[in-house]
Amino acid sequence: MSNVSVLEMVNITKRFPGVLALDGVSFDLRCGEVHALVGENGAGKSTLMKILNGALQADAGEIRIDGRPVRIPNPSAAARLGIAMIYQELCLAPHLSVGENLFLGREPLRAGLVDFRTLHARAQQYLDDLQCGLSSRQRVRDLGIAAQQMVEIAKALSQQARFLVMDEPTASLSEAETQRLFERIRALREAGVGIAYISHRLEEVLEIADRVTVLRDGKVAAAGLPISATSIPELVRLMVGREIKQVYPKREAKPGDEVLRVEGLSRPPVLHDVGFSLRRGEILGLGGLMGAGRTELARAIFGADRPTGGRIFVEGRQVRINSPQDAIAAGIALLTEDRKRDGLALGLPLRANVTLPNLGRVLLHGLLSLRRERQIAQDLVQRVDIRAASVEQVVRNLSGGNQQKVVVAKWLLTQARVFIFDEPTQGIDVGAKTELYRLIEELADQGAGVILISSYLPELLALSDRVLVLCRGRITGELSRAEATQERVLELAAVGH
Repeated sequence: MSNVSVLEMVNITKRFPGVLALDGVSFDLRCGEVHALVGENGAGKSTLMKILNGALQADAGEIRIDGRPVRIPNPSAAARLGIAMIYQELCLAPHLSVGENLFLGREPLRAGLVDFRTLHARAQQYLDDLQCGLSSRQRVRDLGIAAQQMVEIAKALSQQARFLVMDEPTASLSEAETQRLFERIRALREAGVGIAYISHRLEEVLEIADRVTVLRDGKVAAAGLPISATSIPELVRLMVGREIKQVYPKREAKPGDEVLRVEGLSRPPVLHDVGFSLRRGEILGLGGLMGAGRTELARAIFGADRPTGGRIFVEGRQVRINSPQDAIAAGIALLTEDRKRDGLALGLPLRANVTLPNLGRVLLHGLLSLRRERQIAQDLVQRVDIRAASVEQVVRNLSGGNQQKVVVAKWLLTQARVFIFDEPTQGIDVGAKTELYRLIEELADQGAGVILISSYLPELLALSDRVLVLCRGRITGELSRAEATQERVLELAAVGH
């Protein structure tokens, strides 16, 4: 790794209406290094990188490459300068194939027409390098969120960039998939690529980065710290301005009666004869690799996808679930993997989002009572500690952590007895994670049954009282809290792979 910075962002300032997002922030990249950028949601990390990629324009400051000032008016200009970016928010064309997405705007031509044979052959090489098991000819719309993330990564790698920005690239990846990505990152580093790496997973930062810069409230709290000179507690202190002594709650589980039982649930080819039970006050973890069937199981229980066979019991009584409405009526709540696509109405205010699943609570003589809706929403905002200007704030303008709290709040209103959390901390910072863990713990302590799906093994193992492991749509093992280790979960997750 060279000690000379080849890319420099100097005193970058960016204002949005009512908000100073970046206040004189500087950041640099050297050839053959991974420079991590960390901070809470809203600290300015993604804004800074979008300015580097030309998606946003700075109000003040300068960008230099090889010591020369450059102007980056749009992402196309960034690409010409050798800058590629993997966005936290997926930027894919769902109706196109994986290969077409990889080379969108850069398609190989033959006699003036797109050479699809060459396109798919080249795309498949990048997919195979990531060992993600995807075909270049699959439609993006048919892929889960983790697989789509792999497509984004492959798309960035296909650009042969000199500088690569990765914004939360592992947010929806399993431990094994993350390690495969890290192998590619190390190879790129050896080839002299400079990588800016944004992640809320601080363990990853210590593993993969050479240096780290910390942002807090749009300012630099620490610049270019060598990884060898810092630690997770120090990074957390720099990020939030205080110590967080306990990230994961330590609770003594006291499971009660059975609240949910699933028997022989099938939906080939994604689910095969799945059965398990969940007790009151229990947090049941679901582990597995990408494509194992965890999200598909959650959707089948919730009625979002209809299974071909099997039975579901809530509190000992069989329930027929043909739609999410049936699941809500039975006392089941699902916090979806993709909160923006499936969990929120982004253009509506906070108050409307939290009351959507239970409109009966805000009706007066058959009409919507805005006064009642505002009061209920305000109570939930205080209970879940949502940080918003008011209940009238449009949800799209909240941070990722507060958006996730809105999703939790809307299900609290339904008084569900079973809560399914699918990748609940994806893309949120350490402070918001700690608060969300507290909410999950409170739900279990109050007698709800909780199913936790997480690709992040430290989180899954720390929170779960029991862990079920899936592989290719089947349960391959059940582990008690004492038996559940990363090695054991990965071993069971890889059965048949």
